Amino acid sequence: MSLYTPRHFESRDRADALRLIAAHPFATLVTTVGGEEPQISHLPLLLQGDALHGHMARANPHWQAFAHGRTVAIFHGPHAYVSPRWYESPAQHVPTWNYAVVHVAGHPQLVEGAAALDSLRALSAHFDPDFDADPQRVERLAAAIVAFRLPLERLDAKFKMNQNRTAADRAGVIAALAAQPAVADRAVAEWMRTHE
Repeated sequence: MSLYTPRHFESRDRADALRLIAAHPFATLVTTVGGEEPQISHLPLLLQGDALHGHMARANPHWQAFAHGRTVAIFHGPHAYVSPRWYESPAQHVPTWNYAVVHVAGHPQLVEGAAALDSLRALSAHFDPDFDADPQRVERLAAAIVAFRLPLERLDAKFKMNQNRTAADRAGVIAALAAQPAVADRAVAEWMRTHE
């Protein structure tokens, strides 16, 4: 496992990890080949069955590395700063950050022809079901992209939500985050309630 995950924060619930991917589909895709600098792209990936589906510009050299290295898709869920002031004994603690993250590792497979067009349409329909693109235009534009699927060969999830703190400390953090104006902070409070 390449994701440092202390026992307190490890999630073995595959369904939770898949829910995070579905709720936060914009991923950081990293492919490493030998000792070369990694290829990194940021793009939405759609979870369908046992694989992630996506595409990138054909001009992006990243896809050419797929055949020679391992790829990891990183999905960030809710995250927020945690102040030691929110614990029972603030002077005994330091600031930290609560977050949920999922890594999917595998070997991407290129998708071509009609399957590539189906993948493009599925991604578009998922995010904008009312949009109806001209099929001829989609086919012309498809020549400028590379579609791929990333099988879920390995899935690692880390939900760092103060599970290593006392119930009173966790309650204090949840209450403080729930009262914050930022939506992300309130989302972390909700995750803390459901991920002990």
